[in-house]
Amino acid sequence: MDSRTKRRLSPTELDDLARRALGAGVTESTELTDGYANAVWRLSLDDGREVVLKLSPPPELDQLSYERNLLRMEAAAYELAATTGVPMATLLGAGFDDPVLGGDYLLLGALDGVSWNDVKPDGEAGLRRELGRLLARFNAVTGEVFGYPHAAITGGTWREAYLAMVGALLADTERYPTPLPLPAAEIGALLAAAAPVLDEVTTPHLVHFDVWAGNVFLDLTGTPRIQAIIDHERAFWGDPLAEFVTPTIFGELREDDPLLAGYREVTPVELTPAARTRLDLYRAYLYLILLVENGPRQYPEAEYARIRDLATTSLMDVLDRLVGLAPGTRG
Repeated sequence: MDSRTKRRLSPTELDDLARRALGAGVTESTELTDGYANAVWRLSLDDGREVVLKLSPPPELDQLSYERNLLRMEAAAYELAATTGVPMATLLGAGFDDPVLGGDYLLLGALDGVSWNDVKPDGEAGLRRELGRLLARFNAVTGEVFGYPHAAITGGTWREAYLAMVGALLADTERYPTPLPLPAAEIGALLAAAAPVLDEVTTPHLVHFDVWAGNVFLDLTGTPRIQAIIDHERAFWGDPLAEFVTPTIFGELREDDPLLAGYREVTPVELTPAARTRLDLYRAYLYLILLVENGPRQYPEAEYARIRDLATTSLMDVLDRLVGLAPGTRG
């Protein structure tokens, strides 16, 4: 989707960056437009390699608070998850505060599979089960602090970090006025009232938090399998249960979901009443992101309207479930 955050580079600028970073020139370039925030190109290099370039938004653009240094978090996630067995693209290089272009960039080995968002392969239940196993391995990576260290939005406990994340996002609506189904202060109060349930989470785990079909590549050359999970830029340190929110976006996590079955093959997870309240808190956060991020990005109205309407309705549904929750009532 087109976005004001996507920078445009000329063929000469792309060639110069590739030569500086990888020692090879660009023979062909194609912009990849499926993403929502960073500009992305597939580059053919004169040494035969096929690579993907991700470039951060213009340095002068005032992004959302949690979006500061997103590509640095993505680079860290590639390194942290490298030993987990989760298939990912190969990180070939990274540049932060590039002296020529400004901003950050990543260079990744190009994938030869297809986006799950573009196909309806046979055996989708099996693929979803495989995805559950891979996400459990990704979430097994643990850290030292909750939240977004790269954006300086953290907390000593998961509850503190979550409320800081929500607070930063709601504060962003002062810079980027956003139509919300309730006043920002009221939303914050509802989420804070339910947040004591987050104290069940005592260890920071790496959470991708953007695993929708477009960020899963498939290998369809034989029996369909997952080739790679991509786009780790929205990752944070928190509750692994939050990983189920994006793959079930605008819906619910069912006990019969193959995703959950695959996850349980690697590590236990129980959907207690408290766990379902935690899931609602994470859904609310995701739907707020989808609404507030339009401020700096300025999506085309025709393309964004459906997402905005679904996010608004879904957020209100979650808030209705959380209304009246007192601490400990859903334990």
